[in-house]
Amino acid sequence: MSNTYYESKDLKDFPQIGEFATKEGEKFFEYYGQATSAGALSEREKSLIALAVSHTENCPYCIDAYTNKCLSLGISNDEMMEAVHVGASMKAGVVLAHATQMRKIIKKKEM
Repeated sequence: MSNTYYESKDLKDFPQIGEFATKEGEKFFEYYGQATSAGALSEREKSLIALAVSHTENCPYCIDAYTNKCLSLGISNDEMMEAVHVGASMKAGVVLAHATQMRKIIKKKEM
């Protein structure tokens, strides 16, 4: 038996996140809808961004939702994987950039 903490069926419950905070839920969905709809960037571009962020933030619900969204928009496997690699390289770069703090401490202690 394969049990996991995250269950894909729970993704269907996402619209209920405002259940105990109705006003906040409504405001979130208004914002989310605007942010993810076509604007200066196309819905396609925004879906690829969301897919990459889903991976860098380790959200299986979002990975599920945006993989399916990208597929529904005709985005290829190669394009999706490339977007994930962009996210992964950015995450790695962020981690490495923070090594500046470590290097500063080491250099200070070596003085």
